[in-house]
Amino acid sequence: DCQQYTNRSCEECLKNVTCLWCASSRRCMEYPVRRILPPADLCELRSARWGVCWVNFEALIIAMSVVGGTLLIMLGVCCCCCCKKKNKKQVSRGPDKDDERAAREREKRRVRQEERRAEMKSRHDEIRRKYGTV
Repeated sequence: DCQQYTNRSCEECLKNVTCLWCASSRRCMEYPVRRILPPADLCELRSARWGVCWVNFEALIIAMSVVGGTLLIMLGVCCCCCCKKKNKKQVSRGPDKDDERAAREREKRRVRQEERRAEMKSRHDEIRRKYGTV
């Protein structure tokens, strides 16, 4: 029972993990487990101690908020940096396999077309020589 530690010390009260110490009233009471934070009518947040005597709930909430906010901001910045880096790699990477394949096909068609042109030119030249139009 936590009530037996009332008007004693915070350290004695908090040896039992189910107890809550209220520094303003020097009361030791059962922690209200159904609620996350002790209600103000039970004990003010700045006076409530749980677990250790040197941290009050008000400071704990502020510290956790700052740490949580900092972690969220860092996570967001890391995600943005990774996305930008990924996009930059895709742009600077150059042509992909489909682009290379299409370029090879275009080159093959161009070479075949040049060969056909040369063949047609040689046929025309032969016909011109045969009929003396050259």
